[in-house]
This record gives sequence, C-alpha cells and structure tokens, in this order.
Amino acid sequence: MPQATSALTIPAPAPAPVSAHAPARGPAPAGRERGSRSEFAPLLRSVKDQGLLARRTGWYAFGIAANLLALAAVAVGLVMFGHSWWSLLLAVPLAVFSARAAFFGHDAGHAQISAHRGRNRLIQLVHANLLLGMSQEWWNDKHNRHHANPNHEEKDPDVAPDVLVFNQHQAVGRTGFRGWLARHQAWLFFPLTTLEGLALKLYGFQALFSKDGPRQTPRERLIEGGLLFAHVAGYVALLLATMPVGQAVVFALAHQMLLGLHLGMAFAPNHKGMEVPDPDGEPWGHLRRQVLTSRNIRGAALTDWLLGGLNYQVEHHLFPSMPRPHLRLAQPLVRAHCRALGIPYTETGLVDSYRQALGHLHRVGDPLRTPSAA
Repeated sequence: MPQATSALTIPAPAPAPVSAHAPARGPAPAGRERGSRSEFAPLLRSVKDQGLLARRTGWYAFGIAANLLALAAVAVGLVMFGHSWWSLLLAVPLAVFSARAAFFGHDAGHAQISAHRGRNRLIQLVHANLLLGMSQEWWNDKHNRHHANPNHEEKDPDVAPDVLVFNQHQAVGRTGFRGWLARHQAWLFFPLTTLEGLALKLYGFQALFSKDGPRQTPRERLIEGGLLFAHVAGYVALLLATMPVGQAVVFALAHQMLLGLHLGMAFAPNHKGMEVPDPDGEPWGHLRRQVLTSRNIRGAALTDWLLGGLNYQVEHHLFPSMPRPHLRLAQPLVRAHCRALGIPYTETGLVDSYRQALGHLHRVGDPLRTPSAA
C-alpha cells in the first residue's frame, strides 16, 4: 500500500498562517481562477507520484464479499427466527450492511473499484438496483452534477429547495406546511432522514418511467427496471416467507427508517453550512471549488467504516476516482497543500459537524421566525 510521507515536497506558494480546522472564509480573490490549474496541478502530481490513484481491487473484493456474506447471514437469521418478534432486532444489522452496499455502489459509480467501465457498472447495478432498489442511473446523474458544482444553488441538485431549504432566500415566502417545515427544519432533519431509504427507491422508479429521466438505451432501461422489480419482489418474498404480514410491515419500516437515518448521518456533515459559490462572482478553480465547500470528519477506523469513507469529503471531491482506502493517505498531502496556499481546510469532530450543519439549517429558517414574517 502506498504511504504518504512527511518528506514529500509540494511545490506551492509560501505558507500562510491558516488553521487546518478553520471554516471557509469566502470567495477567492479576483483573478484566482486564472491560476487555478497551477494551484491543483502540484497536488495532483504528488498524489499520482504516491500511487494513490491506483485501484485497490483486492481491498474492494474482500469488502464486498464480506458484506454480501453479512447480508446473507441476516437473511438466514430471518429464516430461523422470523416468527419471533425478537427478529425485529435484525433490522439493525440489515440497515448497517445495506448502507455498506450503498457505499460500495457509490464507489463503483465513481470508478474507484475497477478501471473497466463495464465492471463498475455491474457492481453498481448489483449494489444499488438489486440490493437497495435504487436506480444507479438516476443516482449517477444527480451525484455527478453535485460533484461538478458542490453547493452551487443553480447547479447542485443537493441544495435545490425541496422539503428542506439551504439558504435564507429559499425560505422567504414559504407558507403553510412548507413554511412550518422550513421554520423547524433543524429539529426535523434527522426524523426526516428516516424516510431517505424509501425516498431513494421512489425517486429511482420515477426516473425509470419518466421521459425526463437520465438518458438510457431501451436495453439499459430494461436491465435497470428488471433489477429494481427483482429487489422489491425478493424483499417482500423474504419477509412474508419468514414472518406474519403485520410483523413484516413493522420490520420493513424499521429497516428502511434505520437505513435512511444511517445514510443521512453519513451525508449530512459533508457540505451543509459550508461556503456557497457566488454565481455572479469570480469563478473558483477545481481546488477551491471542492475544498471550500466540503467538510472532513475526524475519526479512526470505526468512523471510516461507518461513514463509508465520506468523512474524507475534501479528498473525495478533489479525487472522485481515488479508492476509498487511499483517501486517508491523501489527506496529509491535501491539508499541507491547502495550508501552503492559504486555503482554509475544514475538519471537525463528528458531533460538532452535526452541530454546524443543524445550526446552518436553523439560521436558514430565521426569516420565517421573525415578527415581520409572521
């Protein structure tokens, strides 16, 4: 495994006194876009020299096999104990290992697992469509647009106003139930994430049958649709074959709610409350566009496992195809490069990341809580 060494020298401007944990401080100075390529190029060379963009096929093969065995073990547990209400406890490990499947599908969508496009597509179809009932084409289209312009209100679908709003001007004018949601969205955020597992399935089916969905050939649409329906049929068949209908409904709700909560806890800290690009301002280059809008989460191996490597959000956005186990090795290089350029590199603890994200959502709803708005 390639190792990041402290002896590595990164060509860059003279260091500026910037804390590695400082929050983003606003848009880049005028004219910075013209030198953006030179800002990122030395870092890219260093990462390539360390071999950190090389695939880790063996690591992924072991992880995927172990996760599939864990999912199979849960299924066997349901067959053995399904008619007992104690089997509801199996919804917890099933949600955890389902989230692992989502993380592997995410990595395959970024071509982290294999250099062969077809293999990555196959791995993602199995993990997203078959195991989770989520359309991989819908996810790729949405997620790639997010990566290209994170936190950009006009281009990033993840900050488009929907159930939640992410900037104060999006909250202004909301009335009725939508206004109530915006006023209380910080308190409602984690309860709402329990619906994420079901929402991902719904959005996938909608995209599959929508003429405005991702462009696919008839064969690709047929494969996607077949796997989505196979997931639903297999999931329902497993639960109804192992437990009574009422218990099966309770188990499915518990599993999907826990899965949504787990995924929400992995995605929530990444960008919420971070810098928002000014559409009318000086455009940022790749380095600043990704670093200033992303937040890393400190932690050890357990944090890496539970968050699927998304806790290295800065490195992941800078190098989307970098294999997950290399992100932590790239972090010292990225942090040092940002410090040398005077670019804030934001990193915080897990609990504090939620505090920052929820605090931002609360501030967004301020216009609806003022007397004039009332």
